[in-house]
Amino acid sequence: MGLLDVKDVNKRFGGLQALGDVNLSVAENSVHAIIGPNGAGKSTLLNCLVGKLIPDTGSVMFAGRSVLGRKPYEINQMGISRVFQTPEIFGDLSVFENMMIPLFAKRDGAFRMHAFEGVTQERGLIGEAEKMLDEVDMLDKRELHAGSLSRGDKRRLEMAMCLIQRPKLLLLDEPTAGMARADTNNTIELLKTIKNKRDITMCIIEHDMHVVFSLADRITVLAQGTPLVEDVPENIKGHPKVKEAYLGEAA
Repeated sequence: MGLLDVKDVNKRFGGLQALGDVNLSVAENSVHAIIGPNGAGKSTLLNCLVGKLIPDTGSVMFAGRSVLGRKPYEINQMGISRVFQTPEIFGDLSVFENMMIPLFAKRDGAFRMHAFEGVTQERGLIGEAEKMLDEVDMLDKRELHAGSLSRGDKRRLEMAMCLIQRPKLLLLDEPTAGMARADTNNTIELLKTIKNKRDITMCIIEHDMHVVFSLADRITVLAQGTPLVEDVPENIKGHPKVKEAYLGEAA
């Protein structure tokens, strides 16, 4: 049994079978990548993991507890954080204020903007936010408006906002989408650093194979909502079923 276990998950949208008998086990303290061509069911699966969708059948267990039927904030409280394709930050607030929001929400159980201003003056929370910004090499940008950051730095900030909640599992949905190669490489190095420093498990959906093979311990390949192959990276690269899924013909 892994930290995250998906068993016999099926999901239909009308006549479309988005997921068919998906089984997946993500080992604790590993980096597990989910790849596949467009329309393979990757995003549908991820949405089932974070409570945005409920499978028609099957189970999703995290640390021995079902996530099914729980709201996204409840799943977050269980220890699962998600990084979205488009960075989810507060563009009108400073980098530092963005870091304070998850700390405030964790302490008070919800985020209320009208009660937020005073919290940014609490010394204990300030120290925690500054420490996290330093860990992701953004402390020197603490006073900048988050909306003015590059896409790479917005992604770095979003990751920091997730990590400060001390999740057990970090789900990353296309973490390098839309990035220049330099920002992509910086993100890879950041994720490697996070993995080495923290007791954390990662599950990544990604199209960039450079990212996948740089980070993953195991890879699951989806095609038309069904797992084709799950193996270590070196056995995935030349696998005939993988080539068929991506290229349309068996190698």
